[in-house]
Amino acid sequence: MPIDWIMGLAGGLVIGTAAALYLLVNGRIMGASGIVGGLVDGSGHSSGGERLAFLAGLIGVPGLIALIFGAPETHITGNLAVLVAAGLLVGIGTRIANGCTSGHGVCGISRLSLRGIVATVFYIGAGGLTVVLFKHILGVI
Repeated sequence: MPIDWIMGLAGGLVIGTAAALYLLVNGRIMGASGIVGGLVDGSGHSSGGERLAFLAGLIGVPGLIALIFGAPETHITGNLAVLVAAGLLVGIGTRIANGCTSGHGVCGISRLSLRGIVATVFYIGAGGLTVVLFKHILGVI
């Protein structure tokens, strides 16, 4: 089995385990956009420490792993405008969909949530269309 597949499987198991533990311990869905949104708009001030710890782990652990094992090769574009546009579109999409890939995709589908399943189908489809448009038609990425 190729190492990429093994690493993807391991990452999926870690994310799934983290989502299950977050739900069991806190009684809430592990949606990254909701966790960040609660910090930004102040609605999550009562659990601010927990939210900050989650985000520190979300950012810090991959950085630590990259230091230990080396950073993986990526194919991210160097075009700053494309990166900024992508970030804005993802942010707008998570607000419109009331959640992100971790909330709808990981936690929603695992709970057989119709809303999570529908949202996941739409954002995967939108991502595919975006790649076709920007890579194959416009040639920007």
